[in-house]
Amino acid sequence: MSEEQLKSEIKNKVATKKIKQTVSSPEKSKKLPRTSEAQQELDVLIRARYPIIYVVTWEEERVERALRHIATSREKKLFTWTITQGIIKSGAEPQKSKSGCGNTSDPLAALDDVIHQVEPAIYLFKDFHRFTVDERANLSVIRRLRDVAYHLRDTYKTIVITSPLMQIAPELSKDITLLEFGLPETNEFNQLLDRIIDDVKENPKVSINLDGLSREKIVRAARGLTLKEAENVFAKTLVTDGKIDADDINIVFSEKEQIIKKSGLLEYCDTKEKFNNVAGLENLKSWLNKRAIAFTDKAKKFGLPSPRGVLLLGVQGCGKSLCAKSVSQLWRLPLLRFDLGRMFSSLVGSSEENVRQAIQIAESVAPVILWIDEIDKALAGSTDSAGSDGGTSARVFGTLLTWLSEKTSSVFVIATANDISNLPPELLRKGRLDEIFFIDLPNMSERRDIFKIHITKRGREIKQFDLDKLAEATEGFNGAEIEESVVSALFDAFSNQSNLSTEHIIQAISETVPLSKTMSEEINGLRTWASGRARPATRGNTQNKNESRRKIEF
Repeated sequence: MSEEQLKSEIKNKVATKKIKQTVSSPEKSKKLPRTSEAQQELDVLIRARYPIIYVVTWEEERVERALRHIATSREKKLFTWTITQGIIKSGAEPQKSKSGCGNTSDPLAALDDVIHQVEPAIYLFKDFHRFTVDERANLSVIRRLRDVAYHLRDTYKTIVITSPLMQIAPELSKDITLLEFGLPETNEFNQLLDRIIDDVKENPKVSINLDGLSREKIVRAARGLTLKEAENVFAKTLVTDGKIDADDINIVFSEKEQIIKKSGLLEYCDTKEKFNNVAGLENLKSWLNKRAIAFTDKAKKFGLPSPRGVLLLGVQGCGKSLCAKSVSQLWRLPLLRFDLGRMFSSLVGSSEENVRQAIQIAESVAPVILWIDEIDKALAGSTDSAGSDGGTSARVFGTLLTWLSEKTSSVFVIATANDISNLPPELLRKGRLDEIFFIDLPNMSERRDIFKIHITKRGREIKQFDLDKLAEATEGFNGAEIEESVVSALFDAFSNQSNLSTEHIIQAISETVPLSKTMSEEINGLRTWASGRARPATRGNTQNKNESRRKIEF
């Protein structure tokens, strides 16, 4: 079978399955698996005769499927309304359906039709939020909705409005009940995966290699997607490589990347950095390795909460950003960069709203790693911002602090900072972040490993270089300066038409003035603060033997 035939077969089977589910019989609907909390709440509200329920969701199909099950179990009819089709029976073909009372595409006519209907029924109004927003053009619809709400209290009829946005006029606030219809849960993704596997299991061109752990990884990666997005990305994995296994996680992440790009507030970091490319930092590595499985169902059953976050404090160029990128590969979670500077806007209140939206987007694609780079610069002056920016920085900081304290979603925060004096003390307390690690200048062993990593990365045989000599020559250098010395030596060797050697790198080192000399006072002050306040990222004493010390006379 050719690739085009395989694509066609997958699409046909998925489409056929959708049609079968849409027009499924009542007997099959009653066998619906365990429902989510939102679906149970929706059932309770309908049974309690709440007249108008406003469901905030992107997934109309999921809500309609839940309502179909509720209507069948309660022996009610289910109708749907759209501005293009008017009121039709759920599951019927739109082109063959007829409206019950004239042209019900008009919102007022549709609401009149609801009142005229005698039999018990549920009415699903899709994208009705355009008519519930507080605008002059909607005055008649808003008033009519209030009339309908009063009428439905003594009937077995319910109106359910679905919309991705919450737009409710103040007049309707007491007549409408709001319900957040969350994203699919793990059991719903498992059902979807079972259905797709069942569709293609007889195809010899398709390989399904999912054991318990691999399946959990795939389902965990899909969390944060809608069912439609998850179905698309699962089908994409089959078309791309003809299989579904744990290696397809990156394809699932690509769907999340689309969500982030559409928002414009967060940056999706498609990093390839391996955790092995981080030299030294044994304490930090051990801490992160222990939490690599903290997002699994097994950890949850054991009673482990999701890790909250970590603050990486240290000297510039010592690998804080590299650590953030490598954790994404270690944990197999997407990495989002949260640029606080991008959040600030000239309009009053817009900056805080941007932060809230960015946080909401991150939570919607959880589990995820949220990287706040150089948080000290972004929050500098937040404690006394009233005189500089009207208190905007303080309000943004307050919004971030509140979220860090109260968040329950699987969003792991990695914040990096160079200058502790600019960090507000409220950020440093336990409960907002799990730990503070101090990353000092690399010691002898770490510098040796850094040279080994960068020389090997550039395709050179490591045995041809004297790593001990290079490590001794770069005392006081940070990781970025060591990498730059290798790159500079490569340019010198290339211009001389010779092979890269230890001497080329030594020459590049001799021409470099490290940051530890130009900013020695600031670095020593940072070390003093971190002593006893932050965990060292490296085991043992990382203090350089030539480091300046206070001289005291006795």
